[in-house]
Amino acid sequence: MFFYGDSIAAVSNFTRILFLVGLTLTSPRINGMFAEAAENEKWPIGVIARFDDHGTGLPLDKAMETGVSVIQLKVPVAANRTEENAQKILETLEKHGVTLTCVVSGFAGESYKTIPSVRETVGLVSETTRRDRFEDFKSVSDFAKRLGAPSVQFHLGFVPEDTESREYKDIVRITRDACDHVFENGQWLNLETGQETGGSLLQFIKDVNRLNLHVNFDPANMILYGCGEPNEALRLVGRFVRSTHCKDALWSKNPGREWGEEVLFGTGDVNAERFLQTLRSVGYDGPLIIERENKESPEKQYEDILQTIEFLKRLRTRVLE
Repeated sequence: MFFYGDSIAAVSNFTRILFLVGLTLTSPRINGMFAEAAENEKWPIGVIARFDDHGTGLPLDKAMETGVSVIQLKVPVAANRTEENAQKILETLEKHGVTLTCVVSGFAGESYKTIPSVRETVGLVSETTRRDRFEDFKSVSDFAKRLGAPSVQFHLGFVPEDTESREYKDIVRITRDACDHVFENGQWLNLETGQETGGSLLQFIKDVNRLNLHVNFDPANMILYGCGEPNEALRLVGRFVRSTHCKDALWSKNPGREWGEEVLFGTGDVNAERFLQTLRSVGYDGPLIIERENKESPEKQYEDILQTIEFLKRLRTRVLE
């Protein structure tokens, strides 16, 4: 009934099932594992942080100053994935009482300048970069294990629409391999939404057929990429959602061809209150991770994140009443 790649064939099916049951029982969907860092609060609010200059998150020390109880961490560049740096990160988190929920992967050479450049350069879709990037991804998962992170995530890229094509089957295969590697590290894999419709994502998850494959749901990306109304997509894939980004956007005039515009959470087309209501309706209890991309103005990025934290606190209270 359950299928796994040859890379973990030595592990018994019984052991795999016990492990995956353990992941389920300790997931935010079941008992609020991440919420323990926030005194068992439902929907703990967090931010995306970075250890080095890689990525668009807040520097780790600035993330600690926000007072949040959980973070996602943008993975450091390969040269910085050392035991010494892992200890520095762990000491910082322990000092501030912050829980790491996920390590976010990315790959050298990715370009998010335009939707066509994303299609050509992002994730594991391109055959020319796939194998090298997969090896780097394994290093990310191994580093995340040092940090005790229960999950890793990435943008897979634009998956071919033809599910019978060789290209689609190749992406299914490499995603299975990714799931199998993180499985060995006691992790699940989150696919970040954006480049596909809710229905396509649901079909892809079924085709990959790995119990540790889940979703980081980013509602703004659905709008930015022109891939569909986010709350409708959330209802489709809700049972697979293990994490979410609180990010907002405005539709472009040419959805799917030109970028939408990212805006402050609560001021765009996501409909923030409806989004939280939908999260509640699908049974999601995990963290609300704020993502605000503004590397050109770190001061404005930090100000926007602080404002969003306060907005989310009020909105969370209203939705959960």
